[in-house]
Amino acid sequence: MHITALILSVLLALAMLQSGVMKFVRPTWIRQFAEAVHLTTSQLTVLGSLQIAATVGLIGGIWFPPFAIAAAIGLVLYFAGAIAAHIRSGDRNMLGAVVFLVFSIATLVVLFLHVVLA
Repeated sequence: MHITALILSVLLALAMLQSGVMKFVRPTWIRQFAEAVHLTTSQLTVLGSLQIAATVGLIGGIWFPPFAIAAAIGLVLYFAGAIAAHIRSGDRNMLGAVVFLVFSIATLVVLFLHVVLA
């Protein structure tokens, strides 16, 4: 279970780091994506900061698992909110948010089981 938790945490952390950095760099495709769900540039900055904070929590969780669990919980809430924002704005392009939600839930479950069964 430890190896699975480690692999999922690192992969999710890398994905969140990349996504968070893109929200600061703001290439055209990110700006178009943000406009579709009515996000401002300041909101993108906050969302990117949250993803980078989750990256720190997931990596810190390698040594102190409650950090990773907290980060995974935060990401589950983050992506549930992202899906809600897509639905509210009528944007059907939410595959990324759904995939990351499932990935975050899987990571959370494995991390939780790792801590409980250890």
